Amino acid sequence: MEKLKLGLPAGSLQNATLEIFKKAGFNIYVNERSYFPHVDDEELECILIRAQEIPRYVQSGVLDAGISGKDWIMETGADVLEVAELVYAKQGFRPIKLVLAVPEDSEIKHIKDLQGKKIATELVEVTKEFLRSNNIQACVEFSWGATEVKPPALVDAIAELTETGRSLKANNLRVIETILQSTPRFIVNRESWKVDWKKYKIEQMATLLRGALLAEQKVVLKMNVSTENLPKVLSLLPALRKPTISNLHEESWVAVETVIDEKTVRELVYKLKEAGAEGIIEYSLNKIIP
Repeated sequence: MEKLKLGLPAGSLQNATLEIFKKAGFNIYVNERSYFPHVDDEELECILIRAQEIPRYVQSGVLDAGISGKDWIMETGADVLEVAELVYAKQGFRPIKLVLAVPEDSEIKHIKDLQGKKIATELVEVTKEFLRSNNIQACVEFSWGATEVKPPALVDAIAELTETGRSLKANNLRVIETILQSTPRFIVNRESWKVDWKKYKIEQMATLLRGALLAEQKVVLKMNVSTENLPKVLSLLPALRKPTISNLHEESWVAVETVIDEKTVRELVYKLKEAGAEGIIEYSLNKIIP
């Protein structure tokens, strides 16, 4: 059987990626001694590889599709199709940033102060292009890692990917400019996209992955409300469409069910209780397909 070859990011995004695929319905089992995990889908063949390399392997057709960050797609200049943006990172569900940072006590305050300076980064081409667009000439060198410890002894500044900014602060660095925001993208080889069954498979996977990510930030609230208190309760409830209202055996009571942002629950539950809601139940979701 012909298979769709899929590249998954090894390293910092690996666990988060495997968890999202699991919620989307694809169980991927990783053997510590192999970069070829097993997946419970006969049409898929997965390989774990650094996100930095996935775009060029997708472009060349070694892989039909893969997950890699927008930053590495730009850095490699890979000619690939972006089928879906998947907003997640190692520690949460938000974009990461590529920032220019300098030591706290540096005299460099603005991007123009980088003229003639030395900058270390993994994303050399992206950084150079950003400096060019701002008419700044500086020496940009590739960093093999531990980039945060290089200023001021080895370089004047760094361009570094950050999710929370904690590592920069821990190394006494401050941000002077954001170069870009990056999220993982589901990318596809252009020739593979022309194959009907592969295109269908990829579109199916993209829909399920987006649905799993949407569900990560949502929960279902279910409660019983008297018809007398229903207008007050409904005024508190946001929803994807409108809350579902079902009649209960007792004529003057209804069941109300709605999908809301998880982060709003702790503020909302007590207000609902004050408004007359009873038997409030919260439960999580696997997927939401809009």
